[in-house]
Amino acid sequence: MVALLRQHHFVLNMDLRTRRHSGMILQLAVLLWCSHGAIGKDSCDGPLVSNLPQSSFRSSSQLSNSHGPGFAKVNRRDGAGGWAPVESNKYQWLEVDLGERTEITAVATQGRYGSSDWVSSFLLMFSDTGCNWKQYRQEDNIRAFTGNSNADSVVQFKLQQPVFARFLRLLPLDWNPNGRIGLRLEAYGCPYKSDVARFDGSSCLLYRFSPNPTSSQTAKDIISLKFKTLQNSGTLIHTEGQDHTITLELHKGKLLLHLRKDKSVSPGPESHMVVSLGSLLDDQHWHHVAIERFSGHLNFTVDKSSQQIQVPAELSPSEINEISYGGVQCHGSQRVMSRRNFHGCLENLLWNDVNVIDLAKQQQQVSITGNVTFTCAEPVSVPVTFAGAQSFLQLPGAAQQQRDGGGVAVAAVGVAISLQFRTWNRAGLLLTFDLQQQAGSLWLYLSEARVRLQVHKAGGYTILVDVTAGFGLNDGQWHSIDLTARRGHLTITVDKEEDSTAHASPSFPVVSGNNLFFGGCPDSENNQECRNPFNVFQGCMRHIHVDNNAVDLIKVQQMLIGNYSDLQIDMCGIIDRCSPSHCEHGGRCTQSWSTFHCNCSNTGYSGATCHSSVYEKSCEAYKHQGNTSGLYYIDVDGSGPIKSQLIYCNMTDKTWLVIQHNNTELTKLKASSGINQHLAYFNYSADAEQLWAIITQAEHCEQEVLYHCRKSLLLNTPDGSPFTWWVGRTDEPQTYWGGAVPGSQQCGCGLQGNCIDSDHYCNCDADRKEWATDSGLLTHKENLPVRWVVVGDIQRPGSEAAYKVGPLKCHGDKNFWNAAFFNKETSYLHFPTFHGELSADISFLFKTTAASGVFLENLGIKDFIRVELSSPTEVVFSFDVGNGPFEVRVETGDVALNDDRWHRVRAERNVKEASLRVDGFPNATQKAPADGHIHLQLNSQLFVGGTASRMKGFLGCIRSLQLNGRTLDLEERAKITPGVRPGCPGHCSSYGELCQNQGRCVEMYNGFSCDCGLSAYAGPFCQREVSADFKPGTSVQYTFKEPYELNRNISTQSSSIYSDLKLRGENVSFSFRSSQSPALLLYVSSYYREYLAVLLNRNGYLDVKYKLQNSRDAEVFRTSVRNLANGQLHRVSIRRLSETVSVQIDQHEREDFNLTSDAEFNAIKSVVLGKVHESGELDPEIARLNSQGFSGCLSVVQFNSVAPLKAALLYPNTSPVVVIGSLAESTCGSPSPANPYPAETTHSLSDHLGTVGTGELIVNAIKSDSALIGGVIAVVIFVILCALAIMARFLYRRKETFHTQEPQGIKPEADSPEYPFHSEPNSQNILSENQKEYFI
Repeated sequence: MVALLRQHHFVLNMDLRTRRHSGMILQLAVLLWCSHGAIGKDSCDGPLVSNLPQSSFRSSSQLSNSHGPGFAKVNRRDGAGGWAPVESNKYQWLEVDLGERTEITAVATQGRYGSSDWVSSFLLMFSDTGCNWKQYRQEDNIRAFTGNSNADSVVQFKLQQPVFARFLRLLPLDWNPNGRIGLRLEAYGCPYKSDVARFDGSSCLLYRFSPNPTSSQTAKDIISLKFKTLQNSGTLIHTEGQDHTITLELHKGKLLLHLRKDKSVSPGPESHMVVSLGSLLDDQHWHHVAIERFSGHLNFTVDKSSQQIQVPAELSPSEINEISYGGVQCHGSQRVMSRRNFHGCLENLLWNDVNVIDLAKQQQQVSITGNVTFTCAEPVSVPVTFAGAQSFLQLPGAAQQQRDGGGVAVAAVGVAISLQFRTWNRAGLLLTFDLQQQAGSLWLYLSEARVRLQVHKAGGYTILVDVTAGFGLNDGQWHSIDLTARRGHLTITVDKEEDSTAHASPSFPVVSGNNLFFGGCPDSENNQECRNPFNVFQGCMRHIHVDNNAVDLIKVQQMLIGNYSDLQIDMCGIIDRCSPSHCEHGGRCTQSWSTFHCNCSNTGYSGATCHSSVYEKSCEAYKHQGNTSGLYYIDVDGSGPIKSQLIYCNMTDKTWLVIQHNNTELTKLKASSGINQHLAYFNYSADAEQLWAIITQAEHCEQEVLYHCRKSLLLNTPDGSPFTWWVGRTDEPQTYWGGAVPGSQQCGCGLQGNCIDSDHYCNCDADRKEWATDSGLLTHKENLPVRWVVVGDIQRPGSEAAYKVGPLKCHGDKNFWNAAFFNKETSYLHFPTFHGELSADISFLFKTTAASGVFLENLGIKDFIRVELSSPTEVVFSFDVGNGPFEVRVETGDVALNDDRWHRVRAERNVKEASLRVDGFPNATQKAPADGHIHLQLNSQLFVGGTASRMKGFLGCIRSLQLNGRTLDLEERAKITPGVRPGCPGHCSSYGELCQNQGRCVEMYNGFSCDCGLSAYAGPFCQREVSADFKPGTSVQYTFKEPYELNRNISTQSSSIYSDLKLRGENVSFSFRSSQSPALLLYVSSYYREYLAVLLNRNGYLDVKYKLQNSRDAEVFRTSVRNLANGQLHRVSIRRLSETVSVQIDQHEREDFNLTSDAEFNAIKSVVLGKVHESGELDPEIARLNSQGFSGCLSVVQFNSVAPLKAALLYPNTSPVVVIGSLAESTCGSPSPANPYPAETTHSLSDHLGTVGTGELIVNAIKSDSALIGGVIAVVIFVILCALAIMARFLYRRKETFHTQEPQGIKPEADSPEYPFHSEPNSQNILSENQKEYFI
């Protein structure tokens, strides 16, 4: 019918182009055909139970004959109106035999008629044989169905996936507390027909295609089947093609799909591909498998799990000639492989809708090897599940079993116990019993995934026997244990393997007492026979034998033998919680019986499921943590699928993201015979998906291209075909060059009209013999980055060229500042439904002055998700996935969140837990229920800033809202929404503290900038030290004011001319590094011959020398910190307020001094760093020091509000500064000058839990060899300096000619408003408006 519909659609489309009326007739025909198909299709929802005889019903017990299971039919009043057991407990069950395998699509329950008996929750089990039951689970996690709330209403459940089974069993979990268990049941579905074949482990079917060469090769091939087995390994399918094979193999309960080239039995890695899917498939239940091949892809499906495989070209399957089912031997003995054949049943073997089993029955195109039968006879295996802490199985021991026919005890001579188990736990008790005659106790248990046996002496902790065997036994596979003890010899064997066997020779008989306890012990105060000092066992057991006699677990279930608690008999309830894995982004999944754990190490992600990225999405985000330029891991889509990438962030005036490629150097080309074109491919440090995400997120991207030429045409303008072009992201040739626009076939000079030849649009197209250049920036983001460059005009004699393609550079993060301002409580933004079924993460920033409000909300029929500010000090993340409302709260204590500052919120919900984090407060986490709904199902619009009810709306700003790594465009939606404005001003209140060292925060529309005009530092946050190395002749002089009246020499006017330059205090700070002493570091002069000098004396002490009165000698204040001329970096801060002078060096205690002369510094002339070249009127002592100049490093020099060194280095043309000698900016002011790469910092992946969030960086270290050599050199230099210092002490003694003063006691720092910092008339702002350092 589908093919016919496609044909009708094709005809319809053709006719619409020609005849409108005929097309309408055909459309009507199609609609009629669809209606017929919909009506004619058999529905699968018929009642299955109502017409069954009473013999089809069984139960654990019945209260009376009239309460029997045969009366448990919905809406029937026969008997007592339904089934009721003798006792109402969790061990009761009701079973229905449908007579044959049936497709079951729904179930319905009802209470017992005319009573207060009903079931409020239950489990649903199914089976083909009435044994080995399997539990039906919704969403792979919910085990319980909700039942009735009264005795009359019918509650029906539509199964998410149909069940194919003959037997149904319902287990009540809860019932009316004022009544008892009462139940009527119905199931809905339809008959199920299938073809089955059974393979015995040495048989197989071989299906050979017809000789028609086109019959086996189609555009789309599908292989599908169902299988069931108790064996954990075996080959299900093996195909042979012309040059390849496909093998589907069951290995340790998992399906492996092998793709091989050239039919190689032992292929290399390049010719073999393996994909794994499914787990625990050896459970003797049917499993569906499908392999779909089309266009270089394979869709591999096992039950409800699917995986799409991109097949490499070298492994792409070609025409298939034959398919073998059940093994490989059918292809001939020369192709026999080491794998075992399949042992079990296969059902509905289909190849492109061809029924292979039906062909085998008819003996057409299918050959049979070995014993293949067309029925499914199943071996009986009764497992038992130990699910909880109270689970145990008690069986009779040797003391009860060893009796003769007259009931007289017979002496036992030993122990022989065997069993099989499977578990995920590394530890747990398997078996324990007391020895006869109270000789002691035996424990057989798992420890560190190994089997361990201990025998303890009675009444103490003395260990008589301690042996271990096996390893890795918590892998979920079935493992066997055999324990035998006879005649002083004890043996324990794991998996029948000699290497996993342990022996002991106890000196006492090992014979069990009255009872054997498996899995655990009864929880009873009076229980003295069973003690469990270990963990309880959680897992499955089967094939339990005691003294070579099989234990009938069905009789145990019927309470005919032994005792038990909290067991699930006749089923194995093990679940593989790692298949499919909920661990994202390559996290490694491990599990126990009840939960799973994700190891996120080295993934770059964190959280219970490795969902959330530990890295920021852009350089802009790192910058706002206060970080400087360096290498950082960038995760452009957060929790999305794109991997993080190590990228260089250049944080200068703008935040540039720089992506290098493999060829950023200039490449020279010369004419060469036989070569017409040169092709260059550029391989970037980020892959294509990462590159495009980065470019899309950025506000601006650019890439420089350069072409040097001599007799080599570039674009062959104006009318010729281009000789050179490049290819970008779109894979289309681009025929424009840097500086021009797409499609122009021009270079930058052509667009600007300044090419060297006006007849051409590129300089190189003038075709001159002289060298020419075309260069510029490519800025059209849709075409970036440059992936290929083809250079064509290099074959002519004399042709020479060179090209260069720079790195890709982008700046601006459109997502980081994307914000909306909500100014009405009833306003909100709406977006499409948020899809976060299994994992949902929400992150955003907000600021508000309101006490409460809803940030976002999304509703479903029952489910919802919401994040809100519930009070000024609390944020609540709430949701419901079907298990009831769930809340996670973060309280901030005394810190109010409505302070009109930006606060960050991160909420995450996954199948394991929900978490919420606000700013740097402790993370709040709530565990998800072990069994329950896991899918978040929403269907309404997503509301941001409010709710659908327009209640509890948010007042304030929301910024950078990201859901599962995708940023919502709040600004664009706000432009068309009343009550909401795009953008949000006022960033300095939150980020102003990032402006350091007297930097001033300046508001901008998107972001802010730091004005460093009053700071001696530079950089985006005024934190980069401005430093320079000085040589003996280097001088930096900053002049405050030229005295225009100086030539007149009028003393009566002098005081008035300079009266505005009087200072009653100074604030001087700088860093220095030098090995020279004595040395003049800084000199401040006056037009009245007053001065301030900061110097190192010959002993390496720092002296501060003031002369503020011509009639008195200079005053010298000597600090107590020794040996400052040691080549280390020292920080000096000098403050004067009137007569008080304070000096602090590094972290040493501040020292205070008092001036005895005039406290006014009159007519400031200049600040000089290094050598003073106008030395005519210098103090003799200063002149002597000045003659030597200064050798060393000066950094971040500040005099009041003036930064003379910064002005000289960064703004020499706009500042009143004169530089004599060589002066260049250096990094000598860095605390670690020995590091040759101080700016190259790396955000280490291994430190993502600590350093990423705080922005701490790891500086590239020097190799240890270099450090060792440097240490030796430093020691030698130190010894030489010490010797020279001692010699100088004796050869050069000179008494000081000026007065010195010792430091006084420490005084409180002056904070008076008269302190002249930045308030003096000469405090000049050396940065103009266009020199401020901005970022956006």
